[in-house]
Amino acid sequence: MLIRGIGSLIFMYERRSVMAIFPERVTKFWKEWEIRVLVLISLFLQIVLTLLGNRRKYILRNRIRVILWLAYLGADWIAAVCIGVLSNSLGDDCENDSQKTKKIIWAFWAPFLLLHLAGPDTITAYAMEDNELWVRHFLGLLVQFGGAFYIFLLAWKGMPLNILAIPIFVAGLIKFGERTWALRSASSSHFRDAMLRRPDPGPNYAKIMGEYTLQRNQGFNVSLRPVIEPSTRVNCLDPDAPILQVGYELFNTFKRLFADLILTFQDREKSRSFFHNTTWQKAFAAIEVELGFMYDVLYTKACVSYLLRFVSLSFTVSTFVAFLLIDRHERSAIDLIITFLLLVGAIVLEIYAIIVLLSSDWTMLWLSKHGMASCFCRLPILQPADRRWSNSMAQYNLLGLCLKKKPIKCLGPLQRLPGIDGMLEEYRLRQDKGILHRFSYFYEMLEEHSYKRYATVSDDLKGLIFQQLKDKSNRAKGQSNANAIYKQLCANRGDLVLKEKYNCYINLGWSMEEDFDQSILLWHIATDLLYYLDDQDQNSISGRSPDFKATSKLVSDYMLYLLVMRPFMLPDGIGKMRFQDSCAEAIQFLQDNNPDIKGRTDACQKLLRVNTEVSPLEVKGDKSKSVLFDAARLAKSLQSMETDGDNWSNGKKWEMMCDVWVEMMCYAASQCGWKEHAQQLRRGGELLTHVWLLMAHFGISEHFKISQGHARSTVVVT
Repeated sequence: MLIRGIGSLIFMYERRSVMAIFPERVTKFWKEWEIRVLVLISLFLQIVLTLLGNRRKYILRNRIRVILWLAYLGADWIAAVCIGVLSNSLGDDCENDSQKTKKIIWAFWAPFLLLHLAGPDTITAYAMEDNELWVRHFLGLLVQFGGAFYIFLLAWKGMPLNILAIPIFVAGLIKFGERTWALRSASSSHFRDAMLRRPDPGPNYAKIMGEYTLQRNQGFNVSLRPVIEPSTRVNCLDPDAPILQVGYELFNTFKRLFADLILTFQDREKSRSFFHNTTWQKAFAAIEVELGFMYDVLYTKACVSYLLRFVSLSFTVSTFVAFLLIDRHERSAIDLIITFLLLVGAIVLEIYAIIVLLSSDWTMLWLSKHGMASCFCRLPILQPADRRWSNSMAQYNLLGLCLKKKPIKCLGPLQRLPGIDGMLEEYRLRQDKGILHRFSYFYEMLEEHSYKRYATVSDDLKGLIFQQLKDKSNRAKGQSNANAIYKQLCANRGDLVLKEKYNCYINLGWSMEEDFDQSILLWHIATDLLYYLDDQDQNSISGRSPDFKATSKLVSDYMLYLLVMRPFMLPDGIGKMRFQDSCAEAIQFLQDNNPDIKGRTDACQKLLRVNTEVSPLEVKGDKSKSVLFDAARLAKSLQSMETDGDNWSNGKKWEMMCDVWVEMMCYAASQCGWKEHAQQLRRGGELLTHVWLLMAHFGISEHFKISQGHARSTVVVT
């Protein structure tokens, strides 16, 4: 913000030399309209931020994020530049009283720019990094307030319009203070400090050991005996309580995960008791509420005082009413229209903010606690009750990319040119950094994003995740070494399923002993090969079963998306290199067999017909990190489960593959840092974050460091 203020001053001096290029008539016209245009743009950007700021938590479309990003950056800059232009314009005319009187109405716009700089309630930070820069925003407040106050002094004539600017100044300061406070509260250091408990020195060790030594030196037989303290009662959550109350209780406890703080065994038992006695529907609904609260705290003015909001609105409304009563005959019609737009815009945006606040989960929670939830109805168009996140998971497929069946929308004609892919690949690999080299990387990035798609998180998948984590949590229940068991459960990445549930680790375990990114690629390609060739009914298990085949495919493409597009959410590795080498080998194989391959099914058949008796590592060496034919070996091993001595049904095979994928996803969730999970909340949410939080609620987390509390002892003399 401070840099923007200084930049606006530089901009004003530079614009004079730039405007000298244009004819005098154009320069005169722009000088007359410059401030008006900037003020209207600033108001428009505030409307965009207000309407779209809160929707990004449940909308995945990139265009929303791009519009918000441009509006977020542009809003502060435009307002700061406008303040600078205003001060410069009034300063030039300060000796001419008639001109100064005409421009008093322009000076009246300055406090509105302070309102715009404060930003709407629906978005205070675009990203987590903005919270860390709260000091810069505070300094920016001082600089911009100084600029606006300077304009106010330059234009002061003791006229009613000068006096009407004072309430808007107060409203702007209130809103800017709210934004700075919200940014400060959400910064990592202050957010963490706010949740630290009071320092606990524990039992007085020195005093106990002093008494122990004294009694022993006097010749007594001394020993230490544990004091049996009454067990701490855990206040369990009511499974029948409203989901908003449950979600808020969980949020109050588990928000410490987003500050990398530890949790106690009481916290574990409190959440475990609820999640073990509820359904997967309620479990995921509670997590949605919990993460919704977390998003509000990190990226909005959710904790703003209701009183301040009404104070700000009352000042703006009173100014509007007073403006209607004063004499306006000497003012320009255009300036009056813009002033009315600023006043009405400020009032409408304040009313909208209040309605959004009253329709939020925070208000509904308060009403629910006081038994008044049925007396108030939220407006779905402003705050959809069932849209706390996108409920979608991105999909990315290696074979789909290699077959190149989907054109890039913005480069369609260029992509149809013969040999364009090969030419760009050649330039990308060159050492020189020319224009075509840079364009080749841009083309590759667009190509990667064009093959990304989104799918709804299925109920089958949610149920499978919930059941697997519940079964794992039961393994440690009542065990003396529960913490060690939970820690081991966090480290399982598919091997536990193969070893204990399906007893096939001997045949398939080699695929889990590699790096995690390599295991993802192996199982992704193998899943694809079997998915397009396996037409049998995978639900042959007695009774009604989930669609394991479709769910396996869903998680497989999601995990590859994380590997390629979100590698920072996975353990460190060379996954992108392995992916690119595997793509290169797949493209080479498809080109060599091009006449016989007409689609994915043909490609899968051709890949599985390749003789893989000898390991690819022995034939090719390890320079290329491709795992294409290692995955083909894995697919053949999976196929053999049905034909060899195991005599598995097709349904059991896909059930096993689905369980492996779910465990791999849980492992990825546990290894992802809290900052990465927090960042995804502003991008429509990530399924991995919901899985991570569900694991913590079942106790499967390494954040539970306090297992017993104080172990008190007393000195016993015999």
